[in-house]
Amino acid sequence: MAGSFNFGEWISARSVIGSTLYEIGKENDKLFVCTPDVGMSLIEFKEAFPDRYVDVGIAEQDCIGVAAGLALEGNIPVVMGMLPFLSMRACEQVRTAVAYQNLPVRIIGTGGGLTSGGGSTHNAMEDLAILKSMVNMTVLSIGDPNMIRDILKLSMDYEGPMYIRLAQGKKDRQLYEPGTKEFSIGGSVTAREGKDITIIAHGEMVGESLDVAEEAAKDGIDVRVIDMYTIKPFDEAAVKKAVDETGKIIVWEDHLMSGGLASSIADYFVDNDIRPEKFKRFGIPQVYAGFGDGEAQRKKYGYAAKDILAAVKEMCK
Repeated sequence: MAGSFNFGEWISARSVIGSTLYEIGKENDKLFVCTPDVGMSLIEFKEAFPDRYVDVGIAEQDCIGVAAGLALEGNIPVVMGMLPFLSMRACEQVRTAVAYQNLPVRIIGTGGGLTSGGGSTHNAMEDLAILKSMVNMTVLSIGDPNMIRDILKLSMDYEGPMYIRLAQGKKDRQLYEPGTKEFSIGGSVTAREGKDITIIAHGEMVGESLDVAEEAAKDGIDVRVIDMYTIKPFDEAAVKKAVDETGKIIVWEDHLMSGGLASSIADYFVDNDIRPEKFKRFGIPQVYAGFGDGEAQRKKYGYAAKDILAAVKEMCK
């Protein structure tokens, strides 16, 4: 049961992005920040480096195009915005201007899954499927807001484009004590050790998975929780180890069940003739969700904590 550090404290991921970009900007004059009118958390950077801050207005396609141009001139642009629009409205620009040319553009934003509260037009529920299908694109989904600082700093020396997914970003639970975990692009974190069953999750679902694990422990079920914050390329070794040591695998994500992390892991199993004892995925079914907060939506569509806890108990009978 040892190995997790679930603070239960809450901070704003958006604020962490803003302060981190300001820190990097002081040391790296190649950093540019671009936004399609989503710059409230970027004021510190904007005031300190006005010549390296570009707000194009509500025009995600233009924002990606500007970022691509800056990258072609040897800079490292970070695009901060709302993910449903950056992944879909600007899909062609991301694919052709950024991924096709393998440019070091970092696309980071909020609205992952059903967290926006703004209904289907404002929820990024297909985004991982879209972005991980793009050649050269690295894809991450971050739950702990403190991890954002490390990943953004690491990204400054990382080749190629990157997509970084957050939830709503206003109130995010800290999972790990700062400085106690080492993150890498392409890695994962075993947030909780366990021998009976493994939950593989990303984003907000990692904290929820830790809660499920604590509840399951009351019935004597030892749940391993893997924070698979890198979606592409995901940590195959951690998944294989979980299959070998626990046998039973649940993938829980705030994304369409088809096309997200679970699909990548299922492909990995098939391609490598890996056969877990049991495998089940939880996520958004084939629906366009209505309005409401993330927790209410998960309960409505059958992938809330109680649903995963029930599945854990059933699979461990």
